[in-house]
Amino acid sequence: MRSAGGLRACYTHPVSILATHTIGFIGGGNMAEALIRGLVRGGHIAADRISVSGPRQERLDELEAAYAIKVTTDNREVARTSGIVVLAVKPQILDKVLRDIGEHLAAGTLVISIAAGVDTEAIETAVAEGVRVVRAMPNTPALVGAGATAIAPGRHSSEADLATAKAMFDAVGISVVLEEHHLDAVTGLSGSGPAYIFLILEALSDAGVKVGLSRRNAQRLAAQTVMGSAKMLLETDEHVGHLKDMVTSPGGTAIAGLHTLEEGGLRTTLINAVETATKRARELGRGGK
Repeated sequence: MRSAGGLRACYTHPVSILATHTIGFIGGGNMAEALIRGLVRGGHIAADRISVSGPRQERLDELEAAYAIKVTTDNREVARTSGIVVLAVKPQILDKVLRDIGEHLAAGTLVISIAAGVDTEAIETAVAEGVRVVRAMPNTPALVGAGATAIAPGRHSSEADLATAKAMFDAVGISVVLEEHHLDAVTGLSGSGPAYIFLILEALSDAGVKVGLSRRNAQRLAAQTVMGSAKMLLETDEHVGHLKDMVTSPGGTAIAGLHTLEEGGLRTTLINAVETATKRARELGRGGK
């Protein structure tokens, strides 16, 4: 919200359970930035209590300028000075990162990993006794405050740790707590799901152009239709089949279109896509390339 003069208005935010923590991000990519943006701009924690490490100084300078956080190229510095350490790196390099920072994590540190496919046990064996681990699977709509995240506890994490992790990811969307064995499936569904939806949106936009709409209008209408449909589902909590039936009238246009989608195997293709992505997440967790 901005005042008439264009300056950002001041807000009084409720005290967050994150407010007294220090949070360090190992890795400064898109997901780390999404979390930082949600935490800082949502007033959950002061910017000077957040630090980020990464290999590219140019990228770190961008984050520092945008959010007034602390930055460094030294992963070990972040590990030593943060009560919460978020592992925001690709799963293929997580083992190397853990070897670098493991002995620098103090007992009582909460480690939150968003590396797809790598289980909490693997992380726990690489860190000192007394370090607690929570694993999370967010998705890219967190970049616009509409993320979907699943959180799973490690062997030594507490209910307070889960509440802390949940507060972090709720700052950029919604989160659910699950048993860890479900997280590969979450990776295949909501983690990879935005790519499926973008492909569907692209196809819907192409279809709009084919039947005479401009590209801009087709894309905007398709995007709003997907967003509105998702919002209906979340707010009504109805079964998706019921909501689908609400749109389909006897002999109407929607049922004709649905017949074509079923004939083309859309349902089976999406199910197969989630299953394939889930299998790939498991391969990555086992060190696959």
